[in-house]
Amino acid sequence: MGSVSEGAPAKRPRNAANTRGVILEAAKRLLAEQGFARWGVNAIARASGYDKQLIYRYFGGMDGLAEAIAADVSAWMETALVRPDNVPPPASYAEMMARVAVALLDALRSDPLAQKILAWELSAPSMLASAFTEARGKALSAWIARERGTLQRPAGIDAPMLNALLIASIQQLVLSGATSGRFLGLDLSEEAGWERVRGGIAGLTRAMYQ
Repeated sequence: MGSVSEGAPAKRPRNAANTRGVILEAAKRLLAEQGFARWGVNAIARASGYDKQLIYRYFGGMDGLAEAIAADVSAWMETALVRPDNVPPPASYAEMMARVAVALLDALRSDPLAQKILAWELSAPSMLASAFTEARGKALSAWIARERGTLQRPAGIDAPMLNALLIASIQQLVLSGATSGRFLGLDLSEEAGWERVRGGIAGLTRAMYQ
């Protein structure tokens, strides 16, 4: 993806569904490439090639655009967390949670847009950040409900607290890998480091939920 042009929006053929999709993709691309410093109506209009009035027409403004991005991210995450057909269902609750933890790690690592939103979520509360938090929670809940079947959570487990600790550690590692490539001496610039992280996250999760 190249840099965003500073010129006026180009004239483009108009179709409601296509126009909405182009604007949405341009907004997502801007976030992924440049973060939130330049994320606004004018920049999105330039990036999409459409007049900024169409952002208000199709999304009701930036808040509506934020909601649309959050819904799109939620759908992406649910797809990213789907268990491959050649992988058998988990045999225990602990194994199920280990899988979801590693799947979340890999999903967040694969998507620069998710990383930018995570960083914003931590640094400056906003509608988009809140919407992403809610969307991520729904996607994880849907994954667990789909995979759980008859598996029972061990008695005496404070699942909300354990899940919060797991998700916080995963997010920190992903953001550290994206920004500095290291965390507390752990090399996250190479895949070998991430293999260690996957093993550690899976082992820790199994131990927590045994």
